[in-house]
Amino acid sequence: MKVLYICTHNRCRSILCEAITNASHGNVEARSAGSQPEGEVHPLSLKYLAERGYNTQGLKSQSWDYFEDYSADLVVTVCDSAAGESCPVYFGQSLKVHWGLEDPSKVEGDETTKAAAFNQTMNIIEQRVSALAELAEKNLDKAALKQALATLGAQ
Repeated sequence: MKVLYICTHNRCRSILCEAITNASHGNVEARSAGSQPEGEVHPLSLKYLAERGYNTQGLKSQSWDYFEDYSADLVVTVCDSAAGESCPVYFGQSLKVHWGLEDPSKVEGDETTKAAAFNQTMNIIEQRVSALAELAEKNLDKAALKQALATLGAQ
């Protein structure tokens, strides 16, 4: 299953999802993109991914225009702004769902507070990706996959 994670700026939540999904050892391949990419990955995204042992090589903030030929089976928006945007027509065949995630890069405070925010978001992503990997193994049709994802909290 090919997954494209979308966040408006593609610098934090979608990047976290991409790295965690690609480490899931399941039948899932992930990429991430933004409708208005920032152009650089948030440094704390890279820091906390690395601290948990995730590969950060090749992660970059990029436009969803780069994925016209990616043919994602599933497009997952992870921020409310991206969820409200119209996806490009070339995502038309993809199943689209929303995984609302709080943005840990917006949390203010000391290092401990920021680390807690990133770790909480990453814990949620790990749980969702684990469930997604299990669903990918079942080779469900689009309707059954959408229902199963809704059961797991996707909108």
